[in-house]
Amino acid sequence: MSVLELTRELVAIPSHDDETAAGDRLEGWLRAETDADVDRDGAGNVIARKGEGESLALVGHHDVVAPDEGQLDGREYLLEEREGRLYGRGTADMKGAVAAAALAFRDAEPAGELVFASFVGEEVGGVGARHAIDAGFAPEYAVVGEGSTNYSGPDVTDVVVAHKGRRGSTITASGVAAHASEPEAGENAIYRAADAVDAVRGIDAPAVEVAGERLEGSLAVTEIEGGTAMNVIPERCTITVDERTVPGERAPLERVADADGVAWTVTQDLPPMECADDAFADAVLSAAAAGQDSSPTLTTKPHATDAGWLAGAGTACVVCGPAEPGEAHTADESVSIEVLERCYRIYRTVAETWPA
Repeated sequence: MSVLELTRELVAIPSHDDETAAGDRLEGWLRAETDADVDRDGAGNVIARKGEGESLALVGHHDVVAPDEGQLDGREYLLEEREGRLYGRGTADMKGAVAAAALAFRDAEPAGELVFASFVGEEVGGVGARHAIDAGFAPEYAVVGEGSTNYSGPDVTDVVVAHKGRRGSTITASGVAAHASEPEAGENAIYRAADAVDAVRGIDAPAVEVAGERLEGSLAVTEIEGGTAMNVIPERCTITVDERTVPGERAPLERVADADGVAWTVTQDLPPMECADDAFADAVLSAAAAGQDSSPTLTTKPHATDAGWLAGAGTACVVCGPAEPGEAHTADESVSIEVLERCYRIYRTVAETWPA
């Protein structure tokens, strides 16, 4: 079976609100095609192991975001192949990379213990990765197959050694309701919220230097809700803040809670990632160079991935995969078939040469 054939099989299986069927296919394929120890954990993650020694994991996820109407035929996902690309929900993010990793896992003669892991719930906060880590999943090294293609230039699959995280938070301003004809009788929660917005705008998001690049965080107020009627002084107003975090740093958002009647609550915190092992990153870069005619580089990525959870648990991680900027979650999501085959070569070479 080719990478394209397995990608087509996996992409055709709906997995935006239930990953069970896609996990069943992966688990069955691994049991039929390999002699590895295959496990399906309580969250639905599919994990397989073979070989001995220090462990290297090839990591992906088989859940996807909800498809666009044009990507559906009833409840089935549509697939189209044209001009060297495969179109459909999950082709780029990231069943193509999962297929490439599965075949590399099958075919490789590993240098140490080789692990294949496809998680559930990546698109909703890393549910599967967190479950696996809590249950003891702790490879020494991991290649996460999220997108790294065309970052440094056209037709090149790079190696990402750091990426941003995402912290979502809510600022709640409380006041005292009153009739709007007597505003001084109350305490306007929207005014307090406006002061909090000004405070957010006055905070500089941190930045770090990684792989010769400046990785910059950001802060943005993205939603505001408050008030009950035109003639009522509002007693409550909420604001959401989207923060893109960088390795080792956080913006001091807690400052906004110093104001009267203002509370700050973190609602989501997807961690950033920075590779902790230069030798490993260089080894994956060498494998990437051997697997293509272009000259890949070590680079950074703006999006959070499961590599953040793994790195936080002590795994040295890089990201290397076929998806290109602007492909994931789109109505015309697609992946290059040649790059899928390239990633298979890269993953297999890494598995056969690392740990060194």
